[in-house]
Amino acid sequence: MKKIDEKYFITPPEDINNQTLDSALQGDEKILWRAKPKRKSFILNSVLKGASIGLIFLIFDVCFITLMVLGFQVGEVELPIGMIIFLLFFFLMHLTPFWMWIYGIISASRKQKLEEYAFTNKRIIVKKGFVGSTIISIYYDSLVSVNLKVGIIEKMCHVGDIYLVSKNEKVVLEDIENPLFISQKLQNIANDIKTDIIYPNNLRPSGNNGYKTEYISDDINNK
Repeated sequence: MKKIDEKYFITPPEDINNQTLDSALQGDEKILWRAKPKRKSFILNSVLKGASIGLIFLIFDVCFITLMVLGFQVGEVELPIGMIIFLLFFFLMHLTPFWMWIYGIISASRKQKLEEYAFTNKRIIVKKGFVGSTIISIYYDSLVSVNLKVGIIEKMCHVGDIYLVSKNEKVVLEDIENPLFISQKLQNIANDIKTDIIYPNNLRPSGNNGYKTEYISDDINNK
């Protein structure tokens, strides 16, 4: 029986809260393309996302509180301190959609700095996070669909969102520059690698030139 090497899974200490995209690379893995969300459109989308609901709750509560205060002043009724504390707590909780909107705006800048995407010669790597880090890997042979969405803000900022669906994951590459070109290149890579797995080069007829599965960064970055 072959002896198992107990040291095989022993890894050096690593700060999991400061993971980088490069730290997720395997030994022979090469990055073909990498990008971050465009800052302007990413933050602008965060400002607009949830703005309508947050502002409706704020306006409603401000109007209600104003009418209530004016009503008590007209009636010359003094509220007990316990009731004031209760109402204050109630309206703070009732404004949860507004606080969530504000939190999204404040955290957008840090999220944009930490978020990064990469295509390698083996897979797609997506790094997201705010407090901690989440690194998602999608191998090309598991990719089911690549969809592109360009909204009003994205169109103004000349970016787009690329939606990736695999057998196990659904992720969005947000606010990507040259989105149509990048999504087309990604689909070509996925198709080539899937075909190479199903029909290896050595098994093809001599008249079949095969697919290009050995990619370099210039294949994506050059237009």
